[in-house]
Amino acid sequence: MALVLVIAAALWGLGVVMGTSVRARFATLAALYALVLVVHLILPVGHPLRMATGGSLQGWLILGGFVALGAGYALVLRRLRTRVEDQEAPEAPEPGRFRTGELERYTRHIVLRELGGPGQKRLKQARVLVVGAGGLGSPALLYLAAAGVGTIGVIDDDVVDAGNLQRQVAHTDGRIGMAKVFSAKMAMEAVNPYVVVRPYERRLDADTVGALLEDYDVVLDGTDNFDTRYMVNAACVAAGKPLISGALSQWEGQLSVFDPAGGGPCYQCIFPEAPAPGLAPSCAEAGVLGPLPGVVGSMMAVECVKQITGAGQVLRGELLIYDALWGETRKIGLKRREGCPCCGG
Repeated sequence: MALVLVIAAALWGLGVVMGTSVRARFATLAALYALVLVVHLILPVGHPLRMATGGSLQGWLILGGFVALGAGYALVLRRLRTRVEDQEAPEAPEPGRFRTGELERYTRHIVLRELGGPGQKRLKQARVLVVGAGGLGSPALLYLAAAGVGTIGVIDDDVVDAGNLQRQVAHTDGRIGMAKVFSAKMAMEAVNPYVVVRPYERRLDADTVGALLEDYDVVLDGTDNFDTRYMVNAACVAAGKPLISGALSQWEGQLSVFDPAGGGPCYQCIFPEAPAPGLAPSCAEAGVLGPLPGVVGSMMAVECVKQITGAGQVLRGELLIYDALWGETRKIGLKRREGCPCCGG
C-alpha cells in the first residue's frame, strides 16, 4: 500500500508542476485507485503485484469508503454554505422598487415631513451622474448612496494616490493605485448595497457627454478644471438637466444649482469665460483644507436630494459661498445673462 501512496503523491506533485487543474489531479488519483482494485480482483492471492499493492482488497475498500464519506461531507457543507450565502445576499437590484429590509435604513428620511415615503421613492427612482470622484465627488457619492438614490453614475479617469487621502474620503490607503471610480464603487456599495453604481473609467469628452447625460436626471460636477465645467454645463443646458456645481480654493468653497430649464442661469451666465492662467490655481497648486471638500460635497448632495424630491428650495439663481477660515457663509443672487452663448439668457 505504501508503494501506491508514494505513486499517488508523485502523480499529484507532477500535476502541480504541470499546472493541471485540481479536478484533473483527483481524476488521475481515482484512475489509479480503480487500477489497484482491478489488480486485486483479477490476480490470484499471493501474486507479487497484489503483495506490492497491499496484499488485501479489503484495505483498499475501507480506504475508499473513508474517502467517499469525506468527499460527501465536504459536498454537503459546500451546498449548505452556498444556500446560506444566497439567503443573506441582497436580491439583484431592481431600479425603482424597494426590497426586503431596505426601507428600515431610510426611516429618518421617511419621518421628515418634507420627504416622507413619496420623497424616498423619488430618490429610489432617481438617476444621478457625478463627474469626478475626487474631493467633492467623494462625500457627494457616499451621501447620495446612503440617502438611497437608486442609480448613481460616476465618471473619472484618475487613480487613487497617497496625496488624495487627505480629503478624498471615499478612498483608502489600501486602494492606492486603483481607479477612483472602482474605489468609489466599493465604498458606496459598502454603505448601501441596494444602490446601482455605474463606474465610467474614462475622461469625459465632448463626443460622449451628450449620450451619457441621457441616462441621468441630475448632474453633479465636482471637477477642478474649467474646460470640463464648461463642457458639462453646455451638455446639461442642451439636455435640459439641472447641474449642481461645486468649487474649492484653499479655505473657501462655493456651490450653486444651474438650471436654465427651471428659470435659473447656467454656469456660463455667471462665468462667461475661464480666468487667465494663474488667476484660479487648482487645489494641487494652491492647496486646500482637508475637511472643506467634505463640507461642500455634502452640501451638493443636499441640493441633489432637494432637487429630486422637491423639498425646500434649491440654490437655483443663488451662489452659496462658505469661508472655512472665518466660519462664515454668504449668498449672492444670480441672474441669467442676456445673450449668453450657451443658454441664450
